[in-house]
Amino acid sequence: MTTPLKLAAAFSLAAVLANFMPSLSAAPSVTQKPFGTVDGQEVQLFTLRNAKGAEATITNYGGIVVTLLMPDRAGKMIDVVQGYDNVDGYVKVTPYFGALIGRYGNRIAKGEFTLDGKTYKLAGNDHGNALHGGVKGFDKVIWKAKPVESKNGAALELNYLSKDGDEGYPGNLDVVATYTLTNDNELRLDFKAKTDKATVVNLTHHSYFNLSGEGTILDHLLTINSDKTTPVDSGLIPTGEIKSVEGTPFDFRKPTAIGARIDDPDTCLQYGPGYDHNWVVNQKKVGELGFQARVESSKTGIVLEVLSTEPAVQFYAGNFLDGTIHGKYGQVYQKRSGFCLEPQHYPDSPNHPHFPSTVLKPGQNYTNTIIYKFSAK
Repeated sequence: MTTPLKLAAAFSLAAVLANFMPSLSAAPSVTQKPFGTVDGQEVQLFTLRNAKGAEATITNYGGIVVTLLMPDRAGKMIDVVQGYDNVDGYVKVTPYFGALIGRYGNRIAKGEFTLDGKTYKLAGNDHGNALHGGVKGFDKVIWKAKPVESKNGAALELNYLSKDGDEGYPGNLDVVATYTLTNDNELRLDFKAKTDKATVVNLTHHSYFNLSGEGTILDHLLTINSDKTTPVDSGLIPTGEIKSVEGTPFDFRKPTAIGARIDDPDTCLQYGPGYDHNWVVNQKKVGELGFQARVESSKTGIVLEVLSTEPAVQFYAGNFLDGTIHGKYGQVYQKRSGFCLEPQHYPDSPNHPHFPSTVLKPGQNYTNTIIYKFSAK
């Protein structure tokens, strides 16, 4: 006979198992709650959970991934992205933590480009160059958001209409970004866009990852599926050359510690040595989803694989982090405590005709898929 005490104990054990072993019973879900206000408008924080207990929180302010909880080799959940506990941090000071980047990810030289015979002037928000969409890029706007059904896991759809002339870019650009936390522990981003006037588009994602959850990323092992880079000048603008990685500190064709050659003089930019460069991905077919990069933490065993339809990837090793930012869990983000892998088209493509085109015309559909796939070993 089952006594009330035994019954209570059984329920208590079930609660513990549900908390620590969510993969046994959890179903994919999306929940939401307030995340503060921006310009007098309330913004929301959406929590996506998959069947294995992994979790991503995303705010409709800037399409920002605020947290991303993935299991380490022992099954412990680790938040593998950097950021803030509240929206105020992202508004006041942020190096694009977790953001949806657009209209144009990376840089456009001198903040201008010519399309169909007309020159467009953009905001020179990075030493006279246009960076990540301008002063108020897609990372600083409030998106319409709604949970959507997906056979692959929990999904959230964001929508934003960037009006003609927004930050200097032509055309009314209607953008849909769908975030899916799949049951295979992937964070999948699917971008779609349409325009009513010829324009340029280069959307990407800008999470700062640390697969150990804290500390430096210099011991992370990195592989990049690339034989070539696009060298840059002192302003991080491509020279137009496409150069082999052979015999350089940019050769990550085999797993190599991020910190192994990071201070090599060849990596030097205007702020000193470090990685903030574009790699040309070995792509079988333009627009085909393929492997771009792999990163592994020996401390946690967490492995990140990056797949995308884009022809290149920007690898940035957190050189601008300087210990002045206090983020989640009371952490202070020191130099090289986070890395970014941003699938993209080449920087400054509108000014280099031999680079893959970023032009989008009326009647065409822009599509772009990015997958961050996690496992542990």
